Amino acid sequence: MKKILISLAALLCLTISAKAADDTMNPLITSMPSLSIAPDARAAGLGDVGVATDADFNSQYWNPAKYAYMYSKGGLTANYTPWLRKLVGDIDLAYLAGFYNFGELAGGIGASFTYFSMGDVSLTDSKGQELQKVRPNEWALDVSYFRKLHEYVSMSVAVRFLYSDLNNGVNSSAGESGATEMHPAWTMAADIGLYYRQPIELPMGTSNFALGFTIKNLGGKMTYDKVTSNFIPASMNIGVGYELPCDKYNFLTFNLEANKMMVPSRKSTKAPDGKEYTGEQYSQINPAKGWFQSFADAPGGVKEEFNEVRWGAGIEYSYNKQFFARAGYSYENYYKGNRNYLTFGAGFHLSIVTLDVSYCVGLAATNPLDQTMRFTLGFDLAGIKDLVNNKK
Repeated sequence: MKKILISLAALLCLTISAKAADDTMNPLITSMPSLSIAPDARAAGLGDVGVATDADFNSQYWNPAKYAYMYSKGGLTANYTPWLRKLVGDIDLAYLAGFYNFGELAGGIGASFTYFSMGDVSLTDSKGQELQKVRPNEWALDVSYFRKLHEYVSMSVAVRFLYSDLNNGVNSSAGESGATEMHPAWTMAADIGLYYRQPIELPMGTSNFALGFTIKNLGGKMTYDKVTSNFIPASMNIGVGYELPCDKYNFLTFNLEANKMMVPSRKSTKAPDGKEYTGEQYSQINPAKGWFQSFADAPGGVKEEFNEVRWGAGIEYSYNKQFFARAGYSYENYYKGNRNYLTFGAGFHLSIVTLDVSYCVGLAATNPLDQTMRFTLGFDLAGIKDLVNNKK
């Protein structure tokens, strides 16, 4: 059975490696690349940064430790991203998240659900005849625990279940010679996060300096054919932020973030021939070994390892903590994927509702993020509770 789904999976990999045809390219290709898509409009408007930004309802994705400094005890958020709209019209990403803080001593819990739909795909046989339509998808469910360790420091841990079904349960090869039988893939992963936030008194008001650190998606590999396997997008993320008050009502916040994928290179000095792994050899790499190996296995040495770092920078203006305007830039090296784009966003916050929207402008001709919009709607549960109590 010919599976157009395999071509679709290759397309998703190309969203990570926009120009893989060049022999000098050495992108880090993983299973479930949807985990690397920023799901919320606020972070997307800031150049896809969120590890050290102010706490918000979507901190579960970026750094759950930030929830310890959230102004509300609890909240829910819904996010929607129409994906690859320039190519197809029915691929999208939905993200739901929520948290509740029991207090400084008890800490709190957060949770999220990510669903990535790849739209309708036709399965065909070797003669090109359509057999049936399927709707492949990927999803992830995670739970976190966070608490303050100090007045200025908090931490978090999270566990995640990942599931990817590229053929929508249609596993039969229909007797075709050489056809590969496909199966859904799943695994478990874990995150750790740290967040440091310290107020600094200035003549015009109180500023805030923040540092964030996370290691995400440390878990097993995923296999669709029970033979070969791929790493999930494990990463180490470091961010810094500074909120500057201009006066009582106007604030500017600056953020910078670095993301290093903890995934071994396929073209690698650690390969048996010292050049490149075969599919079978790559599948045999132990996950834990691969995480550590990823920091020192690129053929180009330290320079290429540094090129594997993605950078994001963003600036946010807020008026009275109610109206927000954002801009950002995300950079990835040409030989590692070339995902370079500008982002813009706006937000509106009331006592119980937060609304954010962002827009992406790709700077590379083949960038699938070009013209991507994201939408976020958040609800302050404590604010809703107070509103209900006041009406009684």
